Amino acid sequence: MLFGALAFALMSSLIHGLSVYCDWQVIAIARTFLALTFAAGLATASGASLVFFRPRVIWIRSIAGSLALMSGFYSLTRLPVADVLTLTNMFPIWVAVLSWPVLGVRPRWPTWLAVLAGVGGVVLIQQGSRLSIPQAEVDGVLRGNTWVIAAMSSVFSAVALLGLNRLQRVDARAVVAHFSFVSLLFAIGSLFVFPATKPWHFSGATVLMLLGVGITGTIGQIFLTKAFAVGDPSRVSVVGLSQVGFGALLELIFFDRTFHGLTLLGMGLIIVPSAWLLLHRAAPELPDPQLN
Repeated sequence: MLFGALAFALMSSLIHGLSVYCDWQVIAIARTFLALTFAAGLATASGASLVFFRPRVIWIRSIAGSLALMSGFYSLTRLPVADVLTLTNMFPIWVAVLSWPVLGVRPRWPTWLAVLAGVGGVVLIQQGSRLSIPQAEVDGVLRGNTWVIAAMSSVFSAVALLGLNRLQRVDARAVVAHFSFVSLLFAIGSLFVFPATKPWHFSGATVLMLLGVGITGTIGQIFLTKAFAVGDPSRVSVVGLSQVGFGALLELIFFDRTFHGLTLLGMGLIIVPSAWLLLHRAAPELPDPQLN
């Protein structure tokens, strides 16, 4: 799981670096196309049956997961990597809340405290970024409400996980292939919905970075799937939160990032309650938390 978290942090750093050269939609297309190729190939090679129309709940997982991927990739091209990874890893909090209307599991009072802490963490991260990144970048991000979009990615992930919990009889490779296909359609469609801001001229380095996004994302998915197959899902999920630390370290090395005290406090208000919920099983036992 640690290697998987490192791979996802590398993928996120590559996405952030690519924001200078190409639009987030192009990065998402490269990621989803490679994931679809690998997932469909593995499923076919193993003799697993691919699914499309049924079961119907698979569409909940794939559509919600695609929205999580789109909002996550959009945010990674506009916000610092560690900030986005922290916000997108709020999914245990939202799973616990959404389990009430969806599964009839009423959250206990510590869950509501976790929700309040998570919301407070988002505010502190936003304020910390105001003080630690150039004002021109802050103004551009605030106009797009990018912090809200990054946090919404975790909500979409929670919905997808609740759908995934009902797909235990479907081969995991078939589920990933279906999700990759739907997310590829979303990524292509986003080209026509959101205006392009950068020309379609790619250097060799840009192409290699796009390949790196697909490769690191696929490696991370394989390691994560293996970890959940042999380990306790709740504890493996907690280890998966280490991608926030890996992301922060990579930012220090490659992007010369400085962390304001408010940012670090906000990250703690999100990560600690999320880890507590996972370890104490306040939410249903759910596999595969990483949807990017």
